[in-house]
Amino acid sequence: MKLNYVEQSAAEPSREDSDSKPAAILMHGMFGSLSNLGNLARELSAEYRVIAVDLRNHGDSPHEDLMTIPLMAGDIIELMDDLGLPEAHLIGHSLGGKVAMQIAQTWPDRVRSLVVADIAPVNYPQSNSHVVDALNELQNSSIQNRKSADQILAGYIPDMATRGFILKNLQPDDRGGFSLKLNVRSIVANYSNSLVEAPEGPPFNGPCLFLKGELSAYIQDKHRPLISSLFPASELLVIEGAGHWLHAEKPKQFNSSVISFLNANR
Repeated sequence: MKLNYVEQSAAEPSREDSDSKPAAILMHGMFGSLSNLGNLARELSAEYRVIAVDLRNHGDSPHEDLMTIPLMAGDIIELMDDLGLPEAHLIGHSLGGKVAMQIAQTWPDRVRSLVVADIAPVNYPQSNSHVVDALNELQNSSIQNRKSADQILAGYIPDMATRGFILKNLQPDDRGGFSLKLNVRSIVANYSNSLVEAPEGPPFNGPCLFLKGELSAYIQDKHRPLISSLFPASELLVIEGAGHWLHAEKPKQFNSSVISFLNANR
């Protein structure tokens, strides 16, 4: 699958010089898009060739019925092949973190280093089922404006920040209303049996950083032995005062942690 992506790199004397920079691939979470890690992308672009992607069935990437963690990992490898990247630093948040872990476990030679933001290599049964239900209703409704969409979401999602994140997927349609960029049908069909599952494969022995939001329950103490087993060279940092959306809630701390780690593993 040919994923939609945006490439960023600070101005260089030549394209050849830009291509010689180490590459960093940024992968967003479920229901997101490549813009979600835009703040980090801008900071990284001074020293790295940054590729931010829309995962399949998200943003402007193609819609497909099948949607599994291994398939999404393969999409990233295909993109790397198309861009002529033998290896890259991988940075993934939530679902993107699962995809990044799957790549590292399946194609370790393609991963220079790995950053996993607020997700563990475990099964999360139905952790976002209320959001899936909300999107399903939204998809089947006539959306006239952002306010009407927000009212539908509010019946399932009390948190305003989360609703605002979902509403970024709205786009004008040809009927004068709005529709969702997300392939809701595929996400709903694959959610309970594929997208909540843990990545699979042997341990990845390369450098790895796990970032946990202090207020988030996605990475728990009980997960640490498995993380250490599958990613023996990993370290875990806690972003104080942050929840699951740590990159948006504490961007300075998040960005500095990622950049310091990548610079140490160039």
